[in-house]
Amino acid sequence: MNATTKPVPRPGVMEIAAYVPGKEHAGGVARVFKLSSNETPLGPSPSAIDAFQAAAGKLELYPDGQARVLRDAIAEVHGLNPANILCGNGSGELLTLLANIYLGPGDEAVITEHGFLLYRIQILAAGGTPVTIPETDRRVDVDAILSAITERTKIVFLTNPGNPTGTYVPYAEIARLQAALPPHVILVLDAAYAEYVRRNDYEAGIALVSANRNVVMTRTFAKVYGLAALRIGWIYGPSEIIDAMNRVRGPFNINTPALFAGAAAMRDQAHVAKAVEHNQVWLTRVSEALTALGLEVTPSVTNFILIHFPDRDGKRASDADAFLTQRGFVLRAVASYGFPNALRMTIGSEDANTGVIAALTEFMERT
Repeated sequence: MNATTKPVPRPGVMEIAAYVPGKEHAGGVARVFKLSSNETPLGPSPSAIDAFQAAAGKLELYPDGQARVLRDAIAEVHGLNPANILCGNGSGELLTLLANIYLGPGDEAVITEHGFLLYRIQILAAGGTPVTIPETDRRVDVDAILSAITERTKIVFLTNPGNPTGTYVPYAEIARLQAALPPHVILVLDAAYAEYVRRNDYEAGIALVSANRNVVMTRTFAKVYGLAALRIGWIYGPSEIIDAMNRVRGPFNINTPALFAGAAAMRDQAHVAKAVEHNQVWLTRVSEALTALGLEVTPSVTNFILIHFPDRDGKRASDADAFLTQRGFVLRAVASYGFPNALRMTIGSEDANTGVIAALTEFMERT
């Protein structure tokens, strides 16, 4: 007879540090600018709002379990076969499915030093072992990843562009990585911020997925599409992997308003272009302004920047965080990502951006 007196999680679960999202509030301030979660300041497409509201008249009906309207919209815009697309309750659900399907006790999954914290959680929850690879100058090092591959490796999780660094790996390096991986190792390209990248040597992953059987690409509607509240993500992958994921996912994993709002948002690429243009303008302005204050800003291709503070009393990231929060500017502390003396700032509205610049100017000038 089992002598335990209460339910006990299986080994590995209690090693997991729960994911903590960016804070949302700043008490005692009339106006708060939330710049901690990389949400778009332009909000969703008006077409997406209309589609969401129209779906409210059918809430008594189950959603389409195949997400056809959304998969068709994604396939249309990106030129893909909808049969190779699977939609989920945020890209987090899809990443979790991959870990649960392809990892077990004794299996390893490679992650990078400053990669998305959820990867480690998902690997441990599946019973696998996370293998963390150092980055070089806040950039993913392909050779370091390859040096960590063993016969136990089953997945490589790679955020590209990276979060919270904002840096990216050029397509040629990603292709080199894939070519050197054993064919049974899945390369997961998490391209949550792909729409923001304006570099000729970047590719989100579509070409590699189309040409190989061990590459998948995940995307999200939570960032540039402005639908974070609806939790919509999608994955493009080889038919064998999509088939395996379909067998274990929840039967109605996306709600009806999300399906139709997501499809409308995907088709409104003019709104996406507007959001990207706003970001490009203010990414440059904010980065230059903060650099002029003597702060180090990691060059970013995303809708956020990583701001590094001096390592001295009164000017550390924790001091800046408190100073900004008192003035209604909520940024993201990133000590859990390996940056104890930095803050991540989402590029927000004009008022938010100019307000942070002014506040940090005052902060840096304090004696």
